[in-house]
Amino acid sequence: MPEHTATLPSPTASTLDARALFATLAGLCASLVAIGLARFAYTPLIPPLIQAHWFTSSQAVTLGAANFAGYLAGALLGRPLATALSNRNALRLLMVIATAAFFACAYPLSVSWFFVWRFASGVSGGAIMVLVATTILPHIPAARRGFAGGMIFLGLGLGIAASGTLIPELLRLGLKDTWIGLGLFAAILTAVSWFGWPGAAPAAPVVPAPGQSARKAQRENTAMRVLYGQYAANALGLVPAMVLLVDYVARGLGRGAEIGAGYWVLYGVAAIAGPLVCGNVADRIGFGPAYRLALLLQAIAVGTLALSGNPILVGAATVVLGLFTPGIVPLVLGRIHEMVPHDHAEQRAAWSRATTAFALFQALGGYGYSYLFTLSHNNYALIFLCGATALGLALVADLVARRAPLAAAARRNGVTTQENTGVLE
Repeated sequence: MPEHTATLPSPTASTLDARALFATLAGLCASLVAIGLARFAYTPLIPPLIQAHWFTSSQAVTLGAANFAGYLAGALLGRPLATALSNRNALRLLMVIATAAFFACAYPLSVSWFFVWRFASGVSGGAIMVLVATTILPHIPAARRGFAGGMIFLGLGLGIAASGTLIPELLRLGLKDTWIGLGLFAAILTAVSWFGWPGAAPAAPVVPAPGQSARKAQRENTAMRVLYGQYAANALGLVPAMVLLVDYVARGLGRGAEIGAGYWVLYGVAAIAGPLVCGNVADRIGFGPAYRLALLLQAIAVGTLALSGNPILVGAATVVLGLFTPGIVPLVLGRIHEMVPHDHAEQRAAWSRATTAFALFQALGGYGYSYLFTLSHNNYALIFLCGATALGLALVADLVARRAPLAAAARRNGVTTQENTGVLE
């Protein structure tokens, strides 16, 4: 019996039909299972893992880092895996692995066993991040890619929200049953997404004529490298809040663990809206301006955490950072599609490099900030200032990169004008 898969209409249309929406839903399921739940649901499970004597505190932290290491490996392996299996089959396999990891973690046979499965879930998350949107978005009309990208990465926000709301409720059933419950939920989402992945490549796009000069190609390459650097710096800017927000409110501001957990729920609720809000804004003003605005607001928010302990300001900063933690993903992806609109292969390659840069600096930031935090005797403000500085530098780099071609064009025009004047004389 032949296999039925979603074959999407031409991306030159202006609306999303049922098949396009089904593909977008599949993407949401993938980001929720392999990143939203596999990564963020682990945070509230650390204390129960220690209290149940499954692992020591240092082992629990190491097992958390295994997911970050796997994520970096997955970002590197995503494209080769898709080349070997096809995007659709690779995504199916990765979701099965992420689902199996939840069930495996219900049985703490050894630290090595747990590490392997946490690493495997990270590999799935990194590879899915590389593949999921670049599999779907080429089939989506350009005017609707912001919305579709937001829907795909809504899973990140849902996972963050679940880490502060759903997981505590599941823990009432026990630690083992919590892992099994997550596995069952992931299995359902894997089944829902199974036939949603596009099976056919979109029609070949019109390639720009070779006459478009090497100077333009060089400018585009430089702009793309700047974008990679911005995304890496963005990771450095987000890590402080991801790691320290709850502890900062609970201990740094002396508000207690319960209030700290409340701020994390606020962060998660904002994260649900983040991808859709950012995607829709980008559809209206463009991905470049939307990402510049995102960098500015993030820098202000992280700087606020460094300079103020006012509950209202901290709450506002929490909402902003919750919005953009998942919200920057569709913005950067959409920006890549704007910069190389005619080359799906280069879009996939560029997104893979951007994801790898983010994953690398996220891991480096996590370990680096941890070391600096200990060295500075728990100086929260210093860590947040480092994050705000990274975001500020990313914004400045963007502004400089935008002005450089304009300045070069002005110089060329000046030279041309002088030459013409000389001819006339």
